[in-house]
Amino acid sequence: MLNRYLKICSIQLIVLDFISLNVLFYLTSSWLQRYDRMQDINVDIFLAASNLSWMVALYTTGIYFLSQQLSFDRIARKTVQSVLLYLLLLLLFLFFSKQLYSRLFILMYCTGFILMVILGRWIFYRVTSHIMHRRGVEKKVVILGYNELSKELASKLLEDNSNLKFEGYFEEQNNVHELSYYPVIGNLAACVPYAQANNIREIYSTLSPEKFPYLYTLAREAELNLIHFRFVPDFKLFVNRQIFIDYFNNIPIISLRAEPLDDIANRIRKRVFDIVFSSLVIIFILTWLIPLLALLIRLESAGPIFFIQYRTGRNNQNFPCLKLRSMYVNKDADSRQATRNDSRFTRIGRILRKTNLDEMPQFLNVWMGHMSIVGPRPHMLRHTEEYSRAIQQYMIRHFLKPGITGWAQVSGLRGEITDEAHLRKRIEHDIWYMENWSIYLDLRIIFLTIRNTIKGEENAF
Repeated sequence: MLNRYLKICSIQLIVLDFISLNVLFYLTSSWLQRYDRMQDINVDIFLAASNLSWMVALYTTGIYFLSQQLSFDRIARKTVQSVLLYLLLLLLFLFFSKQLYSRLFILMYCTGFILMVILGRWIFYRVTSHIMHRRGVEKKVVILGYNELSKELASKLLEDNSNLKFEGYFEEQNNVHELSYYPVIGNLAACVPYAQANNIREIYSTLSPEKFPYLYTLAREAELNLIHFRFVPDFKLFVNRQIFIDYFNNIPIISLRAEPLDDIANRIRKRVFDIVFSSLVIIFILTWLIPLLALLIRLESAGPIFFIQYRTGRNNQNFPCLKLRSMYVNKDADSRQATRNDSRFTRIGRILRKTNLDEMPQFLNVWMGHMSIVGPRPHMLRHTEEYSRAIQQYMIRHFLKPGITGWAQVSGLRGEITDEAHLRKRIEHDIWYMENWSIYLDLRIIFLTIRNTIKGEENAF
């Protein structure tokens, strides 16, 4: 019932977004036309671009906060992501459009729409929060077992802004050795009769059926009385970290980490983003930047313009990584990493490395599919062998395509790897990126990369 309410609210919210988007356009344009502030433009193209941008923003960021565990922080974060991506896409359209648009119109239109989106999300949160706490929707729950897992589960049930109301525990009295904030209502046998008498809608069991076969009897009794019975397994007995469960048909599959890019739809999103972004850079930047830098490199020292080195890519496959040559030609290029005061640097090479311009040809690697815009930085083949022997989790980063920039790099973990602790931190950041990937995170890393390049970085040399 609750999920149906939330689904209806979410559909109404999205419909309201597009109504606001289009009504505000006509109201703003009509008001400005009175004062002759609108130029002779094709309004249909702009309106279509605005609708398409918002559609892409909603799809990319995902309106996935509509669940029983409703969170204001989550709604706010998704809203900010959607608005920022919408504005970015609209600005790209304006940049590449050959028509001129009134800046006053763009400012009023976008400001008005953002305010409408914020107001709509706030109303949505208040309405759904009210729905979830109505007596007819609120679910009373109890927990079987009094242990560390049941106490953690109870605290989580109360943390989330949900429609679940926790009543207490059921446990054999000889297993209870401390006072609890919530009452231990009775023993296991008293659970189902209590649930029937007190309108308990769900029973969570933190006890193992292998140790307590009686739980299967309780589960059958509960379902006969239309009470949901749920088992909460304690996987920390086997793996001391968060795990993730998927299903292959009806068979549960346990994974040690979330991998958003294991989903084909997410991989398509990331690849489309990579192709579009790299194509724009190649057409509008590399076509004039590469010849200019090539001339400067050739004037200073003899040798090739590009430094091509095989590095480790996705699934441990090697690929030719492109860079502008920043060193004098030397025999140690494939075995010795660059250091801060490396004598092999040319003068122009130091500038290229300091400003990251030496890595600009890697947009060609992205376009060809060897790399991604954002991902773990690729290492030399020799270093991959060394690091994989030193750090157990090192090879996990190769589940992803390597990137021109990455979460570790914008977090200050770039430059020369001086010790094992430095390398371990890099790997932790790369794995965190793999487990938390989103288009918004990629955009954030790109923005931080540009900001750090302009501001300058201590470890850039």
